[in-house]
Amino acid sequence: MLIAPINNIIDFSNVDGPGNRMSIFFQKCPNKCLFCHNPETINMCINCGDCVETCPVNALEMINNKVIWDKNKCINCDTCIKTCKYLSSPKITYMSVDELFENIKKHKMFIKGITVSGGESMEYPDFLLELFTRVKSIGLTCLIDSSGYYSFKEYPELLDVCDGVMLDVKATNKEFYHYLTGNDNKVVMENLKYLLEVNKLEEVRTIIFPDKKKENEETVLKVAEILNNKVRYKLIKYRPFGVRLEGLKELGNLITEDEEVNRLQMLVSAKYRDKIVII
Repeated sequence: MLIAPINNIIDFSNVDGPGNRMSIFFQKCPNKCLFCHNPETINMCINCGDCVETCPVNALEMINNKVIWDKNKCINCDTCIKTCKYLSSPKITYMSVDELFENIKKHKMFIKGITVSGGESMEYPDFLLELFTRVKSIGLTCLIDSSGYYSFKEYPELLDVCDGVMLDVKATNKEFYHYLTGNDNKVVMENLKYLLEVNKLEEVRTIIFPDKKKENEETVLKVAEILNNKVRYKLIKYRPFGVRLEGLKELGNLITEDEEVNRLQMLVSAKYRDKIVII
C-alpha cells in the first residue's frame, strides 16, 4: 500500500490551475528556495521535540521518540512551525492512495480536478501514478505543480495520465538559480523544453525580484523565447509574506514594484507577449 506525507489539503482553490480544484500539498522538497512561502514543507520532521514544548494547547506530544500531532486539539496557531529550526512541520498526515481518493470523491461534484503541489509532489511519483489513474476514472483532471527538479522524461506513465504540469522556472542563469535554490537548473530547463514538446505544459511561472533587474530580464527573455507564445507565462511579483528570515535577509522585505514587471512584459517582443500574465 502506497503512503505519502501530506502537509495540507485545500478543498477548493481557484489559483492552482483552471477551474475550481482541490490542492494537495506533499511534504518534502529537494530545493531550499530563499523565497519559499511555505518553507515548513521543505524537510521531514526529525522529531527533535522542540515544538512539543511550545504548543499552547498540548496538541503535540512525544511518543516512542516521535512527535505525534493531535489534529482534534490543534488550533492552527502555527506556533510549532515558528518554533521549528529545520524547515519542517509536525502537522503531517500520512495518507494512502485509498484514503486520499475517498476524500477527493467527496468533493467530486464541486471541483474540476486536483492539483498536487508541495514541497515537491514529484518526490512521490508512484503514489501520483496510482492516485491520478483513479482520479481520472471518475472524470476529474490531474495537474502537477512542480519545481522541475526531477526529469519528467523518466516518468512516461505518470506524464501520460497527467493533464499537465505547472512548472516553476526560477532562473535560467545557473549561478543565480543556485543562489536561489541551492541546486542546479539543468534538468529544469530540459523539462521546460520537453514538456512543451509533448504538449504537457500547463503554464510556467517565474518570480520577479526587487533589485535583480539583470537576472529577472535574463530569465524572462529566455523563457518567453522558448515558449514562443504557446503556453501561459506568469510573472509573479516577489512578496515577503511567509518567507523565512534567511530569505528576507537576502531578498528583502519589499514587494516587487509594478514598474519592474511591466518593464519585463514590454521587453518581450510582441510575438511572445500575448500569453504573459502578471500576478
